[in-house]
Amino acid sequence: MKKLLLLIGLIALVGCKSEQKEKDTEEDSYVIPSSEKSSEKTPLTASIERGKKIYSDLCVTCHLPTGKGIAGTYPPLDGSNWLTEKREESIRGVKYGMQGPITVNGEKYDNIMTPMGLSDQEVADAMNYVMNSWSNNIKDMVTKEEVEAIQKSE
Repeated sequence: MKKLLLLIGLIALVGCKSEQKEKDTEEDSYVIPSSEKSSEKTPLTASIERGKKIYSDLCVTCHLPTGKGIAGTYPPLDGSNWLTEKREESIRGVKYGMQGPITVNGEKYDNIMTPMGLSDQEVADAMNYVMNSWSNNIKDMVTKEEVEAIQKSE
């Protein structure tokens, strides 16, 4: 009986450790830009915090918690040349959705991203989270005004 109780306790302990490791890994996905590591909350860090919630609710299903996407189906956001080279197109895609062929990091994708129904501020927040998470470190903050100025393409 003592051996059974010990075994159950050991299994519970291992399960807790595994669950905590997953939680730690997910929480480590956001990279605070080196210029903003003070205890003060800047407009960018506040936007990133809001954007993380939006990403977790709407984007994580396709682009995954790691931002790696699914090869051939959903493009990666982590280390994405699309984010760095096609800023306006990236914002437009989040704001209005997108479809048709694109090339990200040399790989072709041809899928549909439906519009998420986000406000301009929510689009900016989601973009700031993605642009400053994982290996991304794009410090040029996306603003609500920048999003407002982007029109749907014909």
